[in-house]
Amino acid sequence: MNTPPPPHTPAGPVRVAALAFAVCLLLSGCSALGDDGDGADPARSGGGMRVALVTHGGEGDAFWDLVRKGAEAAAAKDGIDLTYAGDADPAAQADLVRDAVRDKVDGIAVTLAKPAAMRGPVAQAKAAGIPVVGLNSGIDAWRPAGLLEYFGQDESVAGRAVGDKLDGLKAKHALCVVHERGNVALEARCAGVKKTFGGETDNLYVDGTDLDAVTAAITARLRQDSGIDQVVTNGAQFALGAVEAARQAGSRAKVATFDLDKDLVKAVRGGEVQFAVDQQPYLQGYLAVDALWLYRTNGNVSGGGTAPVLTGPAFVTRSNVSAVARFAAAGTR
Repeated sequence: MNTPPPPHTPAGPVRVAALAFAVCLLLSGCSALGDDGDGADPARSGGGMRVALVTHGGEGDAFWDLVRKGAEAAAAKDGIDLTYAGDADPAAQADLVRDAVRDKVDGIAVTLAKPAAMRGPVAQAKAAGIPVVGLNSGIDAWRPAGLLEYFGQDESVAGRAVGDKLDGLKAKHALCVVHERGNVALEARCAGVKKTFGGETDNLYVDGTDLDAVTAAITARLRQDSGIDQVVTNGAQFALGAVEAARQAGSRAKVATFDLDKDLVKAVRGGEVQFAVDQQPYLQGYLAVDALWLYRTNGNVSGGGTAPVLTGPAFVTRSNVSAVARFAAAGTR
């Protein structure tokens, strides 16, 4: 049973800060949510609700830009003072959550790519009376971790759906590219593909922080094994790299991917990429922030605190890509 939230009436202007909490706290007169320039914090003086969104996304990753845009849209609608911070290192991400707890925010939204690392910080937030919701990664971990709600894609279901689709495309040997070893969402996707795909499935582990290295690794693997006729990547940018890798290797392997961005939309439309599985990251960020506002202001808990709210999988193919193209061009899909 969920504990009723303390009453809270959001007010004050919306300010979105991108700096990590720990860095900001080192600056004189600066709270973890930034400073409006005159030394005063409108959210504190005006009683505005403050939310921290902490992800495992790296700087400049287009996928996380979509998550952040959705969160910012919800914050603007609800009058929330939102801070976004992300770090691919699980220990550093955990520290960002702890910083948010120390700053006494009104709510935290967090990804659980490495669930064990988040266990302690989430417990600290709960002990401080701060509601925490999950998004994007950790669909099997959010309830054991004690999170209030979860918004994202069931990655195992998505992977199995991809496996079925590859069977329909008559593929025989798939290479599933994992760009972050140990990320539970990525591992679940490839495991799902292997579970339903009737052909052979191999995993290729690469360093997703270096796209050139990813492309080179896929190229080398395709040259080594000419039987690979399908590459499945776990990010739009890696799909484009795989297209280039197949060209360099002289391989006839086709490319499909999880996740979507405007460049990937063009590749699907042009037939270079067969399909993309869209988990709707903008929606994940939007729902996570809005859920905290609803909980604080009206006691609402999506899914009743027992079921996740699914944002995918949705397949984007050449036949339906036009329906999402204009949204992708605007940076929201």
